[in-house]
Amino acid sequence: MTETKTRMNRRNFLSRGLPGIAGTIALAHLESMGTACKRVEEGKKHKMVYRTLGKTGIKLPIVSMGTMDATSEALTRTALDAGISHIATAQYYARGRVEEFIGKIIKNYKREKIILATGVIPQPIDYRSGVFSKDTDIAKFEKDFEGSLKRLDVDYVDFFYLAFAAKKESVMFEPLMKSMEKMKKSGKTRFLGVSSHSFVSEAVRAAADSGFYDVVMLAYNFQIKDIEERKQAVAYAAKKGMGIVAMKTITGESWMVHDKQVAASNPKAALKWVLQNDNIHTAVPGFTTFDQLETNLSVMEDLTLTPEEKQYLELARINHKDSLFCQGCGTCLKQCPSAPDIPTLMRCYMYAYGYRDLAAAVRNIESVKDDPIACADCSSCVVKCPMGFDIKGKVLDIIRLRNFPPEFIA
Repeated sequence: MTETKTRMNRRNFLSRGLPGIAGTIALAHLESMGTACKRVEEGKKHKMVYRTLGKTGIKLPIVSMGTMDATSEALTRTALDAGISHIATAQYYARGRVEEFIGKIIKNYKREKIILATGVIPQPIDYRSGVFSKDTDIAKFEKDFEGSLKRLDVDYVDFFYLAFAAKKESVMFEPLMKSMEKMKKSGKTRFLGVSSHSFVSEAVRAAADSGFYDVVMLAYNFQIKDIEERKQAVAYAAKKGMGIVAMKTITGESWMVHDKQVAASNPKAALKWVLQNDNIHTAVPGFTTFDQLETNLSVMEDLTLTPEEKQYLELARINHKDSLFCQGCGTCLKQCPSAPDIPTLMRCYMYAYGYRDLAAAVRNIESVKDDPIACADCSSCVVKCPMGFDIKGKVLDIIRLRNFPPEFIA
């Protein structure tokens, strides 16, 4: 990494990289994206649509609050005051700082009015295989959960998730299940769940068959290649009384328009698409601006997709190579024995170029232990990504963040 590259500014970093396409539909949408951020109208009554979260019996608005990048107290309060009652956070968001942030805010609300969820990643974890290690540190898992309660400053959470559960073996990993059962019996969590980013359908079905878990949170959006399989798994789990929470609902699109890289996602269309499935009881999109919050809330006014939204979704599907959403299928890892944790790096690429969130990208890159990255010494990439991603190009591009000065990361 040269000194010149490390001095590269934020704008230059985000202006490089992903090739793409631009049609008339994309251009029309992009022209509407430059509007100034606007506050949610004070006192405005938003329509709330509720669904029951399976056998938990809890009724939630179909749009909840993801908090990976929550930093604005005013924005979070506005969401709660507007009627959003379910907050999904995690121990690993900003090394616990997000939990501390949420804990300070909910002190101003009646605890029973807030449905609070958090999750812990067991350590060590092998993201590649989707199976927790036999060396999983149960004591650390429990300590991390206790740390979550302390940071949130609560006696209990409503949902506690076994984070990054994947294959059946990880969902049914007995030492972790015993630990979680102890947490529930002690009253420190009302319900137990799993959250899954990979091998998702297998994880959902395993959780449903276990008779142990109450809720499952899964990656679910219109760009997922095995979405029909996930739909069937969701229907199966819902029929068994599982509560279903959708995450990763809004994919990051980044296309080239007039030789400039631009974000081209349509979050309202993407969120509507997810919630048209009645078996999805609530979604947890994140938001960092008031206009994003307003968009999320407005979805509940009418879940019908407009003709323009349908066109956007179809265009994005056709040109999936321009999507930034990694399927997490693991195909890349099977093709190259020297491959780094490509799915995580692709997720980082999406955070940086799709969401324009360098901080989230940096946080996730920290979990990639490969150093140096093998791709740097590879003359040609043998990986054929089902999404058509330029794996080597994206890996070498996003890994630059490891050496960026902290002041670049807002």
